[in-house]
Amino acid sequence: MSDWKGERARVLVEAKCLVVKVGSAVLTDSNGLRAEVLNSLAAQLAAIRNMAEGRRILVVSSAAVAAGRAVLAENGVSADTAGLAARQGAAAIGQGRLMRAWDDAFHSQNLATAQVLLTQDDFRVRQRLLNARNTFTEILSWGIVPVINENDTVSTEGLKFGDNDSLASLLVTLVGADLLINITSSPGVFKKPPVDGVPGEVLPCIEDASAINLDAMCGGKTTVGTGGMYSKLLSARRAAQRGVPTLILPGRERDILLRAFAGEDVGTWVRPNSRAIPMRKFWLAYKAAPVGRVLVDDGAAQALLERGKSLLPGGILEVEGSFDKGDLIRIVHQGISLGVGVSNYTADDIRRIKGLKRIEVAAILGDAHYPEVIHRDNMLLDAAI
Repeated sequence: MSDWKGERARVLVEAKCLVVKVGSAVLTDSNGLRAEVLNSLAAQLAAIRNMAEGRRILVVSSAAVAAGRAVLAENGVSADTAGLAARQGAAAIGQGRLMRAWDDAFHSQNLATAQVLLTQDDFRVRQRLLNARNTFTEILSWGIVPVINENDTVSTEGLKFGDNDSLASLLVTLVGADLLINITSSPGVFKKPPVDGVPGEVLPCIEDASAINLDAMCGGKTTVGTGGMYSKLLSARRAAQRGVPTLILPGRERDILLRAFAGEDVGTWVRPNSRAIPMRKFWLAYKAAPVGRVLVDDGAAQALLERGKSLLPGGILEVEGSFDKGDLIRIVHQGISLGVGVSNYTADDIRRIKGLKRIEVAAILGDAHYPEVIHRDNMLLDAAI
């Protein structure tokens, strides 16, 4: 059996940069933000920060929409926030309340905060990505605690992270974090979905995040909120691909962070991959959502998975969606997503050349064409999307 406990103990002692994501279900109740919870988390994070010289902490905080609903209720407004515009409006109202609560909580620990609101466009556009990284470097060098959230007010559906778990996994790579901590309402990752509301066994460790069946383990995506354990495990898989472990902790338990850093066996430890994927491939796969799909045959799937080959036109059976050259698309075999990659062709051009040999492609598109639909250097298999 692997020494994952030793690994966890070492990381908790040595980690210099931590990304800590806190979910709405931990921070709120039916009346809005729970000040006592934020105060407790800030106190614990301040203590953890002081355990190692030069340790830096970033907080990814949900709950702006929930806080906004509470503000509306205080003002006698009964609002349905199911629609996008209403959710964005509630987020705009609640973000100030959320940030003030975090600022007050950290101020009591003699720590200052910085509010950072991001959209996926900040990661998709290289110049904005580099600017964000430089900004975080400066903020952290000053000893400030960044409190980060998605900029829900201006995000469009096509540029949303989907949930703050996804945002947290991108920040891990952006700032070079050593550990991702995900604080949730669950005791940890259950071996199987709860039956009749009764939770089952909590897994103390997940050895290989890419090997687990998320649908079977989590029962699919939650209908409550935007994330659930499904998205937390996707986030952990992304972090693992960059060689970074994740600790999923039950945020409703008293002093849970201090207990974890004291060595108590709590929550679920998700181990990192032994070999980190290159940063370029990470950003290629996760900076934007796939906009189309190509369905491949058995031979193409085998060439991709077992021989590390590029995807050629001859192995493509069908094309789904409308996309341009340079867009990110999924590669699918028998209903299973093999990965994602950057297309060398438009969807219409692939439809014209699918199933054809190179000489046949040249006859249709001329000599100025790519041999590959997706080159292996522009592809990430087993992408956590």
